[in-house]
Amino acid sequence: MATFEQTSFVFATPGQAAKALETASKANKIAKELRRPRVEAARLSSARPWSPADDESARQVLEERICAHLPNARLALAVTDNRFTMISVRRDKGPVYRVRLHHMFLDAPPPLTRALARYVALNDGEASRHLGLYIEKHHDVIRRMSRRDCLPVTVETRGEVFDLKEIFDALNACYFERIIDARITWGSRAHRQRRRSSIKMGSYSVEDRLIRIHPALDRRFIPRYFVEWIVYHEMLHQVHDIPVVDGRRQFHTPAFLQHESRFEHYEQARAWERKNLDRILSF
Repeated sequence: MATFEQTSFVFATPGQAAKALETASKANKIAKELRRPRVEAARLSSARPWSPADDESARQVLEERICAHLPNARLALAVTDNRFTMISVRRDKGPVYRVRLHHMFLDAPPPLTRALARYVALNDGEASRHLGLYIEKHHDVIRRMSRRDCLPVTVETRGEVFDLKEIFDALNACYFERIIDARITWGSRAHRQRRRSSIKMGSYSVEDRLIRIHPALDRRFIPRYFVEWIVYHEMLHQVHDIPVVDGRRQFHTPAFLQHESRFEHYEQARAWERKNLDRILSF
């Protein structure tokens, strides 16, 4: 996938940001709308290190709010705790906007959400000034990152054909009584098509509670029930223990495989895979 453009909103120091924005923003009416009580900044500035998993529901809400101002585009939003770059945008064909935001934006008010959308889509200068004011006002929630901090994960559920969140939610309700607590995303997409000898169609990270589905399954010839089976399989990893047998972790125990066979289209999905594996491998 070709990249059109990448931009970043970099925070230097509070003093430098204030000086750069003083003339343009001092009398701006929208700035009044963006002022919030200091108690909110205190809430965001927690003593416990922040992690992307802490606010996954808030991330989804913010993604939807920004998307409302981008009706003809797709947005893949990651929330970070980066000390220097508060906003970064990569603009791909589609258009698809791959955005990373500092977690201070999770509670952004409506005027700021609109500014974010304008900055993401148009690199709008006026929107950039509003965002700068907001960052300056909330600079105290920016903390020094540790080398141990995990890199943010860009959660992208809406593909060109399938919406993984929709599939996950339906399976969670139908088979698991909504007890599965995990994030789901498409994996990274290859820049050019090539023939593979093997493929890992799905994975589950126990530590991150994250399911990744290979983007090779986001194609029109793939039946929905097959994608559902792969997602269902990965969701089962949160239900079943992973025992150590002969010094090795056993992910697919007999109990796991028996549970997997309860999927409504299990035999149909396995038969389709055997017949179409070669097509799946060409991606």
